[in-house]
Amino acid sequence: MLKQLEGSQGVAQAVALCRPEVICAYPISPQTHIVEALGLLCRKGDLADCEYINVESEFAAMSVAIGASVAGARAYTATASQGLLYMVEAVYNASGLGLPIVMTVANRAIGAPINIWNDHSDSMSQRDAGWIQLFAETNQEAVDLHIQAFRIAEEMSLPVMVCMDGFVLTHAFERMDIPSQENVDMFLPPYTPRQVLDPQNPYSIGAMVGPEAFTEVRWLTHRRMLDSLPVIERIAKEYEDIVGRKAGGLLESYRMEDAEVCVFAMGALVGTIKDTVDEMRECGERIGVVSLKCFRPFPTEAVRESLKRVKRVIVIDRTLSAGVGGAVELEVMKALRGLSIELQSVIAGLGGRAVTRESLKHAFKDVINGKLTAEPVFLDLDQDLVNRQLERERAVRHIGPVAEALNRHVTERKLSRGEEV
Repeated sequence: MLKQLEGSQGVAQAVALCRPEVICAYPISPQTHIVEALGLLCRKGDLADCEYINVESEFAAMSVAIGASVAGARAYTATASQGLLYMVEAVYNASGLGLPIVMTVANRAIGAPINIWNDHSDSMSQRDAGWIQLFAETNQEAVDLHIQAFRIAEEMSLPVMVCMDGFVLTHAFERMDIPSQENVDMFLPPYTPRQVLDPQNPYSIGAMVGPEAFTEVRWLTHRRMLDSLPVIERIAKEYEDIVGRKAGGLLESYRMEDAEVCVFAMGALVGTIKDTVDEMRECGERIGVVSLKCFRPFPTEAVRESLKRVKRVIVIDRTLSAGVGGAVELEVMKALRGLSIELQSVIAGLGGRAVTRESLKHAFKDVINGKLTAEPVFLDLDQDLVNRQLERERAVRHIGPVAEALNRHVTERKLSRGEEV
């Protein structure tokens, strides 16, 4: 059914259609509207047979989800930013125990300094936690990915993180097609856990493992993640067959048929990138886009196949691994090993900074003309602001936190220009 909804409301309705039995809720922007909407559905009785549990922290939210899952319940929660970091110990436990929990991460920057706006720092910080990570390009895809996530998680007995850009998607109102309960029930069977606490068949969940078997435990987790790649593709196809709409999978190619240059990215920014590529195509540039839908497990072979015919790849990261560069770029570099393809890393949109078509077009043309060489390039970096801070650090030893100093530089510059502060 077509509805004009806020992204968070659409996700809440999609989760409710999956008939979760336990929802663990703790508020943190920008995911709060999701759990608020689910709480209202539970209170009104629209979401039946579901226990909605208000917890005292994000760590408790994941801990309760773990307890619910091992007791045989379909469990869901949501978080963002510092909230995800607070639950990290339990995040690792959920994957190590092989529990099919589904969690929304409304992507937001992590501090310090404090920043509530969107980038991918939070979920990318957990890329090694053993969770499947799916990234939504649009709110419609966020709706569809959540429904697919429960099926993937329960078939593989692995937790799934559905990542959607905070505010950019969660708070945006747009038209979404919410599947019918009948179609979701046809696609997602009742939850039958692989492991569950059972007095008739007692065993330990969360036992200690020593050096003699720990490597093997990790190998099996790695193997299950790799085994999920074809499952993710198959489930996306089955969803399309039932719902009539393509969503998810491993990646999507756009205008790549004759492309010599490819822009590789994930999340909501892909929409702006596609618009930019359309404009450049009209000017004769042979450029295309590959949108990554599944970051963990990383679909190395699919990425290699999609990029093997291009001359250059521009990887856009919305997170920074300090001292290295872009995390996605490192994965693409591995996938392209042995191929004669130039790779350019671009860091963009950190902390919610707007990424415009004009800035993207300028960067893409520089790559095409062989002008960009620095690794990585920071899109729209304010070089004057950075240089002023570096000069101050060379001149003064006790300068206070960098964030405060940069804010002061910005204020001083605005005042010198007669701008409102």
